[in-house]
Amino acid sequence: MSDSGDRAKRPGEKPGGNRPEGGRPGRGGPANDRPRRDGDRPQNTDRVTRGRPEADLSKNPRERRPSGDRPGYQGRSPREIEDRDPFGTKSVRTRHDDPEVPESVQPKDLDRVARSQLKTLSKENADGVARHLAMVANLIESNPQLAHAHAVSAARRAGRIAVVRETLAITAYSIGDFALALRELRTYRRISGRDDQLPLMVDSERGLGRPDRALELGRSVPRESLPAEVQVQLAIAMSGARLDLGQIDAALVELQIPQLDPDKAFSWSPALFDAYAAVLEDLGREDEAEEWWQRSDRAMDALGAGDGEDDVIEVVEEELDEGDPVADDDSAAGDPIAGDGGGAEPERG
Repeated sequence: MSDSGDRAKRPGEKPGGNRPEGGRPGRGGPANDRPRRDGDRPQNTDRVTRGRPEADLSKNPRERRPSGDRPGYQGRSPREIEDRDPFGTKSVRTRHDDPEVPESVQPKDLDRVARSQLKTLSKENADGVARHLAMVANLIESNPQLAHAHAVSAARRAGRIAVVRETLAITAYSIGDFALALRELRTYRRISGRDDQLPLMVDSERGLGRPDRALELGRSVPRESLPAEVQVQLAIAMSGARLDLGQIDAALVELQIPQLDPDKAFSWSPALFDAYAAVLEDLGREDEAEEWWQRSDRAMDALGAGDGEDDVIEVVEEELDEGDPVADDDSAAGDPIAGDGGGAEPERG
Protein backbone atom coordinates (compact mmCIF):
# COMPACT_ATOMS: atom_id res chain seq x y z
CA MET A 1 0.00 0.00 0.00
CA SER A 2 1.02 3.56 0.32
CA ASP A 3 2.84 5.17 3.26
CA SER A 4 4.24 2.69 5.75
CA GLY A 5 3.59 5.15 8.57
CA ASP A 6 -0.17 4.81 8.01
CA ARG A 7 -0.13 1.08 8.53
CA ALA A 8 -2.47 -0.07 11.27
CA LYS A 9 -1.96 -3.30 13.18
CA ARG A 10 -4.59 -5.18 15.09
CA PRO A 11 -4.35 -4.98 18.90
CA GLY A 12 -1.68 -7.29 20.30
CA GLU A 13 -0.45 -8.27 16.85
CA LYS A 14 3.22 -9.07 16.29
CA PRO A 15 4.70 -8.12 12.91
CA GLY A 16 4.29 -11.13 10.64
CA GLY A 17 2.25 -12.64 13.45
CA ASN A 18 0.62 -15.37 11.39
CA ARG A 19 3.85 -17.37 11.25
CA PRO A 20 3.34 -20.75 12.97
CA GLU A 21 5.38 -21.34 16.10
CA GLY A 22 8.82 -22.39 14.90
CA GLY A 23 7.68 -22.25 11.29
CA ARG A 24 9.75 -20.76 8.50
CA PRO A 25 8.26 -19.27 5.40
CA GLY A 26 8.84 -20.41 1.86
CA ARG A 27 9.46 -18.04 -1.02
CA GLY A 28 9.34 -17.85 -4.76
CA GLY A 29 11.44 -20.07 -6.94
CA PRO A 30 11.30 -22.18 -10.07
CA ALA A 31 7.73 -23.34 -10.31
CA ASN A 32 8.55 -26.83 -11.51
CA ASP A 33 10.86 -27.93 -8.74
CA ARG A 34 10.13 -25.87 -5.62
CA PRO A 35 7.43 -27.48 -3.43
CA ARG A 36 6.07 -25.58 -0.46
CA ARG A 37 7.60 -26.43 2.86
CA ASP A 38 5.60 -27.44 5.90
CA GLY A 39 5.15 -24.47 8.17
CA ASP A 40 5.25 -21.91 5.35
CA ARG A 41 3.51 -18.70 6.24
CA PRO A 42 2.32 -15.85 4.09
CA GLN A 43 4.10 -12.55 4.58
CA ASN A 44 2.18 -9.66 6.12
CA THR A 45 -1.28 -10.81 5.06
CA ASP A 46 -2.60 -10.18 8.56
CA ARG A 47 -1.86 -6.49 8.35
CA VAL A 48 -4.24 -3.92 6.94
CA THR A 49 -3.13 -0.60 5.50
CA ARG A 50 -5.67 2.16 5.17
CA GLY A 51 -8.45 -0.41 5.24
CA ARG A 52 -6.98 -2.50 2.43
CA PRO A 53 -5.20 -5.84 2.51
CA GLU A 54 -1.52 -6.27 1.81
CA ALA A 55 -0.59 -8.86 -0.75
CA ASP A 56 1.64 -11.86 -0.03
CA LEU A 57 4.96 -11.72 -1.87
CA SER A 58 6.66 -14.50 0.06
CA LYS A 59 6.09 -17.39 -2.34
CA ASN A 60 6.05 -18.05 -6.05
CA PRO A 61 2.70 -16.58 -7.12
CA ARG A 62 2.07 -19.39 -9.59
CA GLU A 63 2.00 -21.86 -6.71
CA ARG A 64 -1.04 -20.05 -5.29
CA ARG A 65 -3.15 -20.21 -8.44
CA PRO A 66 -6.08 -22.62 -7.88
CA SER A 67 -6.17 -25.29 -10.56
CA GLY A 68 -9.13 -25.64 -12.89
CA ASP A 69 -11.17 -22.75 -11.51
CA ARG A 70 -10.78 -20.26 -14.33
CA PRO A 71 -12.93 -21.48 -17.26
CA GLY A 72 -12.08 -20.11 -20.66
CA TYR A 73 -8.41 -19.48 -19.89
CA GLN A 74 -7.13 -22.89 -20.86
CA GLY A 75 -4.94 -22.86 -23.95
CA ARG A 76 -4.58 -19.07 -24.01
CA SER A 77 -1.23 -17.35 -23.75
CA PRO A 78 -0.45 -14.97 -20.85
CA ARG A 79 -0.42 -12.05 -23.30
CA GLU A 80 -3.90 -12.97 -24.60
CA ILE A 81 -5.17 -13.17 -21.03
CA GLU A 82 -3.59 -9.89 -20.00
CA ASP A 83 -4.74 -8.02 -23.11
CA ARG A 84 -8.36 -9.10 -23.02
CA ASP A 85 -9.11 -5.41 -22.44
CA PRO A 86 -5.97 -3.58 -23.66
CA PHE A 87 -7.39 -0.07 -23.25
CA GLY A 88 -8.78 -0.58 -19.76
CA THR A 89 -12.31 0.29 -20.82
CA LYS A 90 -13.86 -2.57 -18.85
CA SER A 91 -12.31 -2.72 -15.41
CA VAL A 92 -14.76 -5.38 -14.22
CA ARG A 93 -17.12 -7.91 -15.75
CA THR A 94 -20.43 -6.57 -17.02
CA ARG A 95 -22.48 -9.14 -15.11
CA HIS A 96 -21.95 -8.88 -11.38
CA ASP A 97 -24.22 -9.27 -8.37
CA ASP A 98 -23.20 -7.09 -5.45
CA PRO A 99 -22.45 -9.24 -2.38
CA GLU A 100 -24.39 -8.39 0.73
CA VAL A 101 -22.86 -6.00 3.25
CA PRO A 102 -24.02 -6.53 6.84
CA GLU A 103 -25.69 -3.55 8.51
CA SER A 104 -23.00 -3.66 11.19
CA VAL A 105 -20.36 -2.63 8.61
CA GLN A 106 -20.39 1.15 8.30
CA PRO A 107 -18.39 3.65 6.20
CA LYS A 108 -16.50 4.75 9.31
CA ASP A 109 -14.96 1.24 9.48
CA LEU A 110 -12.77 2.19 6.50
CA ASP A 111 -9.55 3.99 7.30
CA ARG A 112 -9.88 7.77 7.35
CA VAL A 113 -7.16 8.30 4.72
CA ALA A 114 -8.87 5.89 2.32
CA ARG A 115 -12.27 7.52 2.97
CA SER A 116 -10.81 10.90 2.07
CA GLN A 117 -10.25 9.67 -1.50
CA LEU A 118 -13.97 9.06 -1.86
CA LYS A 119 -14.94 12.70 -1.31
CA THR A 120 -15.39 13.28 -5.05
CA LEU A 121 -18.33 10.85 -5.01
CA SER A 122 -21.86 11.56 -3.88
CA LYS A 123 -22.38 10.82 -0.20
CA GLU A 124 -24.60 7.82 -0.91
CA ASN A 125 -22.14 6.35 -3.40
CA ALA A 126 -19.13 7.09 -1.20
CA ASP A 127 -20.78 5.33 1.74
CA GLY A 128 -21.54 2.27 -0.38
CA VAL A 129 -17.99 2.08 -1.73
CA ALA A 130 -16.53 2.55 1.76
CA ARG A 131 -18.61 -0.33 3.12
CA HIS A 132 -17.48 -2.64 0.32
CA LEU A 133 -13.83 -1.71 0.91
CA ALA A 134 -14.25 -2.32 4.63
CA MET A 135 -15.61 -5.78 3.80
CA VAL A 136 -12.51 -6.46 1.68
CA ALA A 137 -10.29 -5.76 4.67
CA ASN A 138 -12.43 -8.05 6.85
CA LEU A 139 -12.50 -10.96 4.38
CA ILE A 140 -9.19 -10.96 2.52
CA GLU A 141 -7.62 -13.60 4.76
CA SER A 142 -10.61 -15.85 5.40
CA ASN A 143 -12.47 -15.62 2.08
CA PRO A 144 -10.44 -13.97 -0.70
CA GLN A 145 -13.02 -14.84 -3.37
CA LEU A 146 -15.75 -12.96 -1.51
CA ALA A 147 -13.34 -10.12 -0.76
CA HIS A 148 -12.68 -9.88 -4.49
CA ALA A 149 -16.42 -9.71 -5.18
CA HIS A 150 -16.68 -6.75 -2.82
CA ALA A 151 -13.70 -5.09 -4.54
CA VAL A 152 -15.39 -5.56 -7.91
CA SER A 153 -18.54 -3.91 -6.53
CA ALA A 154 -16.51 -0.96 -5.28
CA ALA A 155 -14.77 -0.63 -8.67
CA ARG A 156 -18.10 -0.61 -10.52
CA ARG A 157 -19.18 2.35 -8.38
CA ALA A 158 -15.88 4.26 -8.26
CA GLY A 159 -13.55 3.12 -11.02
CA ARG A 160 -11.62 6.40 -11.12
CA ILE A 161 -10.55 6.31 -7.46
CA ALA A 162 -6.97 5.15 -6.88
CA VAL A 163 -7.60 3.27 -3.64
CA VAL A 164 -10.44 1.34 -5.28
CA ARG A 165 -8.33 0.19 -8.22
CA GLU A 166 -5.50 -0.68 -5.84
CA THR A 167 -7.82 -2.81 -3.73
CA LEU A 168 -9.22 -4.58 -6.78
CA ALA A 169 -5.66 -5.36 -7.91
CA ILE A 170 -4.75 -6.84 -4.55
CA THR A 171 -7.83 -9.06 -4.34
CA ALA A 172 -7.27 -10.21 -7.94
CA TYR A 173 -3.70 -11.14 -6.97
CA SER A 174 -4.97 -13.01 -3.90
CA ILE A 175 -7.20 -15.27 -6.03
CA GLY A 176 -4.53 -15.88 -8.68
CA ASP A 177 -5.83 -13.60 -11.44
CA PHE A 178 -2.43 -12.05 -12.10
CA ALA A 179 -3.42 -10.56 -15.46
CA LEU A 180 -6.22 -8.57 -13.86
CA ALA A 181 -3.97 -7.66 -10.93
CA LEU A 182 -1.29 -6.32 -13.26
CA ARG A 183 -3.75 -4.31 -15.33
CA GLU A 184 -5.38 -2.79 -12.27
CA LEU A 185 -2.00 -1.95 -10.75
CA ARG A 186 -1.05 -0.12 -13.92
CA THR A 187 -4.28 1.85 -13.68
CA TYR A 188 -3.66 2.60 -10.00
CA ARG A 189 -0.15 3.78 -10.87
CA ARG A 190 -1.47 6.04 -13.63
CA ILE A 191 -4.18 7.57 -11.41
CA SER A 192 -2.08 8.01 -8.29
CA GLY A 193 1.34 8.70 -9.81
CA ARG A 194 2.85 6.38 -7.19
CA ASP A 195 5.30 3.47 -7.53
CA ASP A 196 4.57 1.94 -4.13
CA GLN A 197 2.92 -1.13 -5.69
CA LEU A 198 5.87 -1.89 -7.99
CA PRO A 199 6.78 -5.06 -6.00
CA LEU A 200 3.29 -6.46 -6.55
CA MET A 201 3.51 -5.63 -10.25
CA VAL A 202 6.82 -7.52 -10.43
CA ASP A 203 5.31 -10.50 -8.65
CA SER A 204 2.26 -10.45 -10.95
CA GLU A 205 4.60 -10.71 -13.94
CA ARG A 206 6.11 -13.74 -12.21
CA GLY A 207 2.64 -15.18 -11.79
CA LEU A 208 2.11 -14.85 -15.54
CA GLY A 209 5.28 -16.87 -16.08
CA ARG A 210 7.39 -13.94 -17.24
CA PRO A 211 10.35 -13.57 -14.84
CA ASP A 212 12.42 -11.74 -17.45
CA ARG A 213 9.76 -9.06 -17.78
CA ALA A 214 9.46 -8.99 -13.99
CA LEU A 215 13.16 -8.14 -13.70
CA GLU A 216 12.90 -5.51 -16.41
CA LEU A 217 9.95 -3.90 -14.65
CA GLY A 218 11.72 -3.95 -11.30
CA ARG A 219 14.69 -2.11 -12.79
CA SER A 220 12.52 0.56 -14.42
CA VAL A 221 12.35 2.72 -11.28
CA PRO A 222 15.40 3.98 -9.33
CA ARG A 223 15.48 2.08 -6.03
CA GLU A 224 16.48 5.15 -4.05
CA SER A 225 13.26 6.89 -5.10
CA LEU A 226 11.16 4.29 -3.25
CA PRO A 227 10.35 4.18 0.47
CA ALA A 228 12.54 1.78 2.44
CA GLU A 229 9.77 -0.77 2.98
CA VAL A 230 8.95 -0.80 -0.75
CA GLN A 231 12.64 -1.29 -1.54
CA VAL A 232 12.63 -4.38 0.67
CA GLN A 233 9.47 -5.79 -0.93
CA LEU A 234 10.92 -5.15 -4.38
CA ALA A 235 14.18 -6.90 -3.48
CA ILE A 236 12.22 -9.97 -2.33
CA ALA A 237 10.15 -10.00 -5.53
CA MET A 238 13.23 -9.55 -7.73
CA SER A 239 15.00 -12.35 -5.86
CA GLY A 240 12.03 -14.60 -6.54
CA ALA A 241 12.21 -13.80 -10.25
CA ARG A 242 15.88 -14.76 -10.24
CA LEU A 243 14.96 -18.04 -8.58
CA ASP A 244 12.33 -18.63 -11.27
CA LEU A 245 15.17 -18.44 -13.78
CA GLY A 246 17.39 -20.74 -11.71
CA GLN A 247 19.83 -17.90 -10.96
CA ILE A 248 20.39 -18.66 -7.28
CA ASP A 249 23.57 -16.61 -6.85
CA ALA A 250 21.89 -13.60 -8.44
CA ALA A 251 18.87 -14.16 -6.20
CA LEU A 252 21.12 -13.76 -3.16
CA VAL A 253 22.66 -10.58 -4.57
CA GLU A 254 19.19 -9.05 -5.07
CA LEU A 255 18.64 -9.32 -1.31
CA GLN A 256 21.95 -7.73 -0.32
CA ILE A 257 20.50 -4.27 0.16
CA PRO A 258 21.23 -1.68 2.87
CA GLN A 259 18.12 -2.78 4.78
CA LEU A 260 19.69 -6.23 5.34
CA ASP A 261 21.02 -5.07 8.71
CA PRO A 262 21.34 -7.80 11.36
CA ASP A 263 21.77 -5.23 14.13
CA LYS A 264 18.39 -3.50 13.75
CA ALA A 265 14.85 -4.81 13.51
CA PHE A 266 12.53 -2.82 11.30
CA SER A 267 8.98 -3.88 10.49
CA TRP A 268 10.26 -5.40 7.25
CA SER A 269 13.29 -7.19 8.73
CA PRO A 270 11.79 -10.65 9.46
CA ALA A 271 10.56 -11.09 5.87
CA LEU A 272 13.89 -9.93 4.43
CA PHE A 273 15.92 -12.13 6.79
CA ASP A 274 13.67 -15.12 5.96
CA ALA A 275 14.16 -14.63 2.22
CA TYR A 276 17.92 -14.30 2.63
CA ALA A 277 18.12 -17.45 4.77
CA ALA A 278 16.06 -19.43 2.28
CA VAL A 279 18.34 -18.55 -0.64
CA LEU A 280 21.41 -19.40 1.44
CA GLU A 281 19.85 -22.83 2.01
CA ASP A 282 19.44 -23.27 -1.73
CA LEU A 283 23.12 -22.50 -2.12
CA GLY A 284 23.98 -25.18 0.44
CA ARG A 285 25.25 -22.66 2.99
CA GLU A 286 23.32 -24.21 5.84
CA ASP A 287 25.24 -22.68 8.76
CA GLU A 288 24.83 -19.15 7.42
CA ALA A 289 21.19 -19.82 6.68
CA GLU A 290 20.57 -20.93 10.25
CA GLU A 291 22.12 -17.69 11.55
CA TRP A 292 19.69 -15.64 9.47
CA TRP A 293 16.71 -17.79 10.51
CA GLN A 294 17.65 -17.06 14.11
CA ARG A 295 18.03 -13.36 13.39
CA SER A 296 14.57 -13.37 11.86
CA ASP A 297 13.10 -14.98 14.97
CA ARG A 298 14.87 -12.48 17.23
CA ALA A 299 13.71 -9.57 15.11
CA MET A 300 10.14 -10.89 15.29
CA ASP A 301 10.35 -11.21 19.07
CA ALA A 302 11.96 -7.78 19.51
CA LEU A 303 9.32 -6.07 17.38
CA GLY A 304 6.54 -7.95 19.12
CA ALA A 305 7.83 -6.83 22.51
CA GLY A 306 7.50 -3.16 21.52
CA ASP A 307 4.45 -0.98 22.01
CA GLY A 308 3.74 -0.64 18.30
CA GLU A 309 4.62 3.07 18.21
CA ASP A 310 8.12 2.64 16.78
CA ASP A 311 9.14 1.17 13.46
CA VAL A 312 12.66 0.12 14.46
CA ILE A 313 14.35 -1.64 17.34
CA GLU A 314 18.02 -0.79 17.72
CA VAL A 315 20.60 -3.13 19.20
CA VAL A 316 22.95 -1.63 21.79
CA GLU A 317 25.94 -3.75 22.77
CA GLU A 318 26.80 -3.71 26.49
CA GLU A 319 29.66 -5.49 28.20
CA LEU A 320 28.70 -7.46 31.30
CA ASP A 321 30.91 -7.62 34.36
CA GLU A 322 31.65 -11.05 35.72
CA GLY A 323 29.19 -10.66 38.57
CA ASP A 324 26.32 -9.24 36.52
CA PRO A 325 23.27 -11.50 36.28
CA VAL A 326 22.37 -12.99 32.93
CA ALA A 327 18.84 -12.49 31.60
CA ASP A 328 16.57 -15.46 32.15
CA ASP A 329 14.11 -17.04 29.75
CA ASP A 330 11.41 -14.51 30.57
CA SER A 331 13.41 -11.82 28.79
CA ALA A 332 13.70 -13.78 25.56
CA ALA A 333 11.57 -11.25 23.72
CA GLY A 334 14.32 -8.71 24.28
CA ASP A 335 17.12 -10.84 22.83
CA PRO A 336 19.59 -9.02 20.57
CA ILE A 337 19.02 -9.33 16.87
CA ALA A 338 22.67 -9.77 15.96
CA GLY A 339 23.54 -13.45 16.10
CA ASP A 340 26.74 -12.92 18.06
CA GLY A 341 25.58 -10.11 20.38
CA GLY A 342 26.30 -11.62 23.77
CA GLY A 343 24.76 -9.06 26.10
CA ALA A 344 22.80 -6.78 23.77
CA GLU A 345 19.46 -5.31 24.70
CA PRO A 346 17.03 -3.83 22.18
CA GLU A 347 16.13 -0.19 22.55
CA ARG A 348 13.28 1.46 20.72
CA GLY A 349 14.67 4.25 18.59
